[in-house]
Amino acid sequence: MAPVPRRGGLVFQVTVLYNHPEDPARFDGHYDGVHAPLAATIPGLQRYTVTRPGPGPDGTLPQYYLVAVMEYESEAAYGAGMAGPEGRATRADLANFAMAGVTLLAGPAGAVV
Repeated sequence: MAPVPRRGGLVFQVTVLYNHPEDPARFDGHYDGVHAPLAATIPGLQRYTVTRPGPGPDGTLPQYYLVAVMEYESEAAYGAGMAGPEGRATRADLANFAMAGVTLLAGPAGAVV
């Protein structure tokens, strides 16, 4: 099934799902102070948002601790950005704080509304 086009067309979206860290304060300090600023330098990155999901209505913890969404003009732009020194440094930095693991989802995306 083809993605629904958004106003202005599709973008290539990368969603990074971070598992709950053993030490949330350490994770947050590194993510906010080092990783996010580093990721923001990746060439071709057009939009970068971060969500820290809160508990559900019944108080249960969300499945993921942090969700980062990055948008690029195209898959080629994403590939080029990640192949460069900024992308390689961002990927390598995961070992410094994301020991609980991450899941990466990527593909074309468009806004419905």
